[in-house]
Amino acid sequence: QVQVVESGGGLVQPGGSLRLSCAASGFTFSLHGFSWYRQAPGKERELVAVIPSAIGSPNYADSVKGRFTISRDNAKNMVYLQMNSLKPEDTAVYYCHALYLWGQGTQVTVSS
Repeated sequence: QVQVVESGGGLVQPGGSLRLSCAASGFTFSLHGFSWYRQAPGKERELVAVIPSAIGSPNYADSVKGRFTISRDNAKNMVYLQMNSLKPEDTAVYYCHALYLWGQGTQVTVSS
């Protein structure tokens, strides 16, 4: 089945960390770039981070630069988003995206 599935969201206090995971299946993982998006209530979906398939460096939204790190494991068909120093404004549903695929999203809530 061709799909991407996110996991790892949850409730965390400000300043805390979470690692989101995206499991991909049904296509040649190593040939494709991946991205993480997020959508907060009442706001448009926004791009958070992008990782290319091979050559090139990841890119980040200015709002997360220096706090979030996107990575991939081609052996496991997994993409990760390590989120540190989380802020309340990071609260959103986070989505993994590749090709034409979107996951169901995973909720991240940053609150004390």
